[in-house]
Amino acid sequence: MYLILLGLPGAGKGTQAARLTKETGLVQVTTGELFRENIREGTELGQKAKPYYDAGQLVPDELTIGMLLDRLSQPDCRNGCMFDGFPRNVRQAEALEEALASQGKQIGKAVYIRVDTEELVRRLAGRWTCPQCGAVYHQVNQPPKQPGICDVCGSQLRQRADDRPDVVRTRLEVNLKELEPLLDYYRNQDKLIEVEGQRDPDEITRELTAIIKPDLRCRL
Repeated sequence: MYLILLGLPGAGKGTQAARLTKETGLVQVTTGELFRENIREGTELGQKAKPYYDAGQLVPDELTIGMLLDRLSQPDCRNGCMFDGFPRNVRQAEALEEALASQGKQIGKAVYIRVDTEELVRRLAGRWTCPQCGAVYHQVNQPPKQPGICDVCGSQLRQRADDRPDVVRTRLEVNLKELEPLLDYYRNQDKLIEVEGQRDPDEITRELTAIIKPDLRCRL
């Protein structure tokens, strides 16, 4: 089963993906981690993507999809995976669909975790990230054990300059303009499932698990 997790920044996609991996066995595949891994290992795709990644620019879709297909060929993706962070727009969704179809695969469901803008601003304005391993913390909801230090790798945490409330709102508006057509794209294919994201994370996990597991069993 190939599942896409959709939502604005701060909606909890990464948190739920990590939980769902334990509940369903589906692997979480994130483009950010793929970029870092390919660049770190010096793969051909990683070398091509590095100039874009280092400059903070979007990596071309063909390189991203090439990394995704390579990742899907690995044994732990035999029964499917969850895409987190891709696609971001309809153009990427169409490219991903075409690439999967060439391997006899397809997206089963697209799950949208819906959260109000003001709640997202509250979440993101207190967010700190690790520049080395990508771990995310929140100064109220999920603080690190040692202030300013990543629990995973011990690196110094950083707060993005664009995590100020006014900048966050603008960033969310830009993201929403790309997200809404993407939601319509999967809604028109009868693949979109909307989940209320302003609840206890355990409740969301239980609902998502109940949605995913029946289809996953059918494909095993």
